[in-house]
Amino acid sequence: MNWSSDYSRCLGLASAVERQGVGLHSGAPCRVRLQPGAEPGFRLGWLDRPQQAPLLLQPSQVADTRLCTTLKLGDRQVATVEHLLAALAGTGLTQVEILVEGEELPLLDGSALPWVEAIAEAGLRDLGPREPLMPLTESITLQQGLSFVTALPSERLLITAAIEFPQAAIGRQLFSIELSPASFVEQIAPARTFGFREQVEQLQAAGLIRGGALDNALVCDGAQWLNPPLRFSDEPVRHKLLDLIGDLALVGLPQAQVLAFRGSHALHTSLAAALDRRPLSLSLRPGRQDRPTAA
Repeated sequence: MNWSSDYSRCLGLASAVERQGVGLHSGAPCRVRLQPGAEPGFRLGWLDRPQQAPLLLQPSQVADTRLCTTLKLGDRQVATVEHLLAALAGTGLTQVEILVEGEELPLLDGSALPWVEAIAEAGLRDLGPREPLMPLTESITLQQGLSFVTALPSERLLITAAIEFPQAAIGRQLFSIELSPASFVEQIAPARTFGFREQVEQLQAAGLIRGGALDNALVCDGAQWLNPPLRFSDEPVRHKLLDLIGDLALVGLPQAQVLAFRGSHALHTSLAAALDRRPLSLSLRPGRQDRPTAA
């Protein structure tokens, strides 16, 4: 598929497509159907409740941000939505219905690439000219210890991420991109989630990463990776950008220059909420961790 060089058109899916797999944290089987949306926005519903209208996704639904973004929709929750949302927003889709079976979205290979491939399989439908991306007239900065995310007024959509880890295999990395559907698919979508060998048992004891494996996540062991090769030499920071795009998709991509330093889902989704409310500045509630986290 020839992906666009800008976000000037409203796009929907031409047909429905399904993917299934296991959830990263639950380890349980889950299934997703993407289908053409009747209304603008990304709307999520349930395969076992076909009579219930899908709900429009928005930042106020964020319920948990530990190692993924979890949304609460009515009496249900759905976890690890960020990779799919990144693929939808990154490729330029503007209205899609997401129907879910399970409490988590499938991890697939740990990146957004399988979702991009699903979108290409379904095909795109041009819905007409798109209004300009959400303009930003005032800067927004959120800080959490040494970590921060900021959005600055800009004529272009520029997204930058910087990470810093003590593990020698990662260290300090920075990646910046002028985002478009084409650049997202080529440079961001293939980047996989990552974690650390020394944290595996602790996280599994906490009920997390039960579905993680060497074929769906990069695992760092100090100065080396347990499952090379990497798709990019700086794949971890590119995946952080992927997560940022997915979390911002809850409100829509802004026409801004966005920078995340040692970002997290808590910071990303707080920025999405801030963009939704459009205040001059916000700060996160104290007491949350500010150490660098895996993706």
